[in-house]
Amino acid sequence: MRHTCVTHPPTRNETEFILRHWRDAVPDDRLAHLIRDVARSLERGLQTRLAAYDIPFGHWTFLRVLWNGDGLTQRELSREAGVKEATTTAVVRQMERAGHIVRRHVGENRRRQHVFLTTSGKELEKYLIPLAVNVNKIALGNSSENQVIEMRKTLIKMIENLAEAESGRDQS
Repeated sequence: MRHTCVTHPPTRNETEFILRHWRDAVPDDRLAHLIRDVARSLERGLQTRLAAYDIPFGHWTFLRVLWNGDGLTQRELSREAGVKEATTTAVVRQMERAGHIVRRHVGENRRRQHVFLTTSGKELEKYLIPLAVNVNKIALGNSSENQVIEMRKTLIKMIENLAEAESGRDQS
């Protein structure tokens, strides 16, 4: 038996589904959910563009961190990327097999491996950063510079407030 949805027209993509959800279903839902959905939509937009270069989205975060300075230990890379060490280990192995990074011991500590970009890993930056810039431009559309500045200030303030609460300095 086939089921059809009669209450909503079919959506063409996941982002349209999210948009319909926010416009029609729960326009006043919590801000955290809205921010998460914006992030998911941005990720999806970038993911499709990265695929053209055969770069999984999971590698993107690590590449961005390493482009800002490689030679980190896997633990440092995990922290900078904001992911668990087990995830970092798996992704680093994949990136090493793809030829984008190498792991080496530095100094006397034979247990701690540092992650370095290869030439091909460094080269990816000039191709992939413009993709992310383009996705951001698409997302911002015709937003004014002042709107973008205010949004950035608000989001940073939210992070500050949450960091303060997490450290126990929040009195509310």
